[in-house]
Amino acid sequence: MTSATIVQKLWNYCNVLRDDGMSYGDYVEQLTYLLFLKMMHERTQPPYTLLPDYQPPPIPEGYDWPSLLARDGDDLEGHYRRVLERLGREPGTLGVIFRKAQNKVQDPAMLRRLIVDLIDREHWSSLSADVKGEAYEALLERNAQDVKTGAGQYFTPRPLIQAMVDVMRPAPGMKICDPACGTGGFLLAAHDYIVKRHPQMDRGQLEDLKYRSLTGWEIVDGAARLCVMNLYLHGIGGNETVIKVDDSLRSHPGMDFDLVLTNPPFGKKSSLTFVNGEGEQGWESLVVFRDDFWASTSNKQLNFL
Repeated sequence: MTSATIVQKLWNYCNVLRDDGMSYGDYVEQLTYLLFLKMMHERTQPPYTLLPDYQPPPIPEGYDWPSLLARDGDDLEGHYRRVLERLGREPGTLGVIFRKAQNKVQDPAMLRRLIVDLIDREHWSSLSADVKGEAYEALLERNAQDVKTGAGQYFTPRPLIQAMVDVMRPAPGMKICDPACGTGGFLLAAHDYIVKRHPQMDRGQLEDLKYRSLTGWEIVDGAARLCVMNLYLHGIGGNETVIKVDDSLRSHPGMDFDLVLTNPPFGKKSSLTFVNGEGEQGWESLVVFRDDFWASTSNKQLNFL
């Protein structure tokens, strides 16, 4: 199956769910949850269990894919909500993907169709990383084109990213960072650039690239979960994610990098409006002070530079 075929199949369901009031962004998020659970279940079956270094996926018992297949109607909807809540408390990749996750599929019958008719019928783990990754990237791009949700601010056009990476020429052994990683385009492009231009890398170098060379920060939970899933489908990261959900401007991470690839967010950090106990309106500064910065400014892009 090609990535274009997968995208068309997944997107056809989106058109059905939009009649139920679901946005493109909501749909891609629900697909992310369900695809991840299905792939984790596939990794509990042969041939994965026959590998000498096999480790079972970190899904708690009773909150896995079979637990969804075994339910229907309101029971399925209620259990799905519990699954999302439970997995959101787990560490690592699970915690980032399911952090503050909510069920946006209002119709239990539609949720059942999504699980049984769309996701369960395919064996996703058997697809190559290129096919899965390209399909997911295409979904993210379609979502970014939906101007109503503002999702485009987390999706830098891939030709622009590719041009920047070609200029910067990342190499094996480099520590690479994106402090505002969005859906992970720069980290992905850096990974692919290194793999294509250095085909003679040994196993140690490939593992270093997959698990340790790339680091990203993303302050928005929804974008972070899409980023982690995007990297995961491309074969980057594992149970321990390379993405941190945090404000990368808040403090120095105590880490040094050879290369920074990013499209910094534009705008200003100003203040947070609140109402005190007496009913009076007040403001709380959102400015972060850094002793290691040479100058102070509320201008986001200057702070990133």
